[in-house]
Amino acid sequence: MKLHEYQSKQIFAKYGIPIPKGRVAATASEAKAIAEELGGRVVIKSQVLVGGRGKAGGVKLAKDADEAEQLATQILAMEIKGLPVRKVLVDEAAAIETEIYFSITNDRAARKPVMIASAAGGVEIEEVAAKTPEKIVKVHVDPLLGLRDYQARDIAASIDLPRDYWKDFNKIAAGLWKVYTETDATLAEINPLVITKDKRLIALDGKMMIDDNALFRHADLAEMRDVDEEAAAETEARKYGLSYIKLDGNIGCMVNGAGLAMTSMDIVKLFGGEPANFLDIGGGAGSDKVAAAMKIILSDPNVKAVLFNIFGGITRCDEVARGILVAMDEVKPKVPMVVRLVGTNAEEGRKLLADAKMITAETLADAAKKAVAAAKGKAK
Repeated sequence: MKLHEYQSKQIFAKYGIPIPKGRVAATASEAKAIAEELGGRVVIKSQVLVGGRGKAGGVKLAKDADEAEQLATQILAMEIKGLPVRKVLVDEAAAIETEIYFSITNDRAARKPVMIASAAGGVEIEEVAAKTPEKIVKVHVDPLLGLRDYQARDIAASIDLPRDYWKDFNKIAAGLWKVYTETDATLAEINPLVITKDKRLIALDGKMMIDDNALFRHADLAEMRDVDEEAAAETEARKYGLSYIKLDGNIGCMVNGAGLAMTSMDIVKLFGGEPANFLDIGGGAGSDKVAAAMKIILSDPNVKAVLFNIFGGITRCDEVARGILVAMDEVKPKVPMVVRLVGTNAEEGRKLLADAKMITAETLADAAKKAVAAAKGKAK
């Protein structure tokens, strides 16, 4: 789950990371009032969950409150990369001397968090990595020991940060580590962390991504989710506790179990098809959940066939079959269905589907072949 800049910076502030004075506004008049409180000279920043806001015209400097109102009016009417701007962040303008990139994220290959810093802040880190990779410093952190003081000092020295700022940098590094661990983040990023002309270190921009699987521990963070940036089908899936990710193929997949779902997608690709989604209905799924999953799959106009691969253990095959029939009655699909049911009550499930004109398969390979053929209009 991605957080907006203003949400990320609010969290940073709770952990002692200095941020500019400012507040979020939903209207131009609110932006003007905030600018007046801050003394007039402010930055108006669109709050959308995409990069490149500045290049798109979504970040503007205002000299006074009246100009802040005008710019907020313009920005709030924008769409950036297809996402509507519903809020703007009004921050005090900072006199920037130096910009630094600083973040913590997961390094799956190393199986450790990694702290990343670069003296080339203010631009996307991917651009720095591509053009000047030598400017990027990486330090892995042992999750059992946590961030050590010497590691923060090593980073400060490696990016040639003047010694006068090392103490403050250490505090920011320690705060960012706590943000990362205590919110179950997969990314906590400051870009840029700036040295101002009055010799302060300030997190001018912030970005966070939270592990969806840990949100049950963070009800306050879950409430911050912005559904504008995700597909409507993913929002609907979350209501039913389904794990759904839209892909670009044309074969819809409904499977119980994440590992089995990945295997099913791989085998579809092996036989020349392209999966339209990842969808795990989970263990113990009832007919209502299966029906909801099927509606979500069929809401994608690219889907030309649907593959059901159900291994009945906790999930009963007859319950899945009932869900499929309920969904078929409501949605009235016009695409072929290929079903593989194996396990608990599989025979009962097959009987329920016998009269529904569905294509059945004994093995996953057979099911995948039939689904690919059906998507190409060659179903038998």
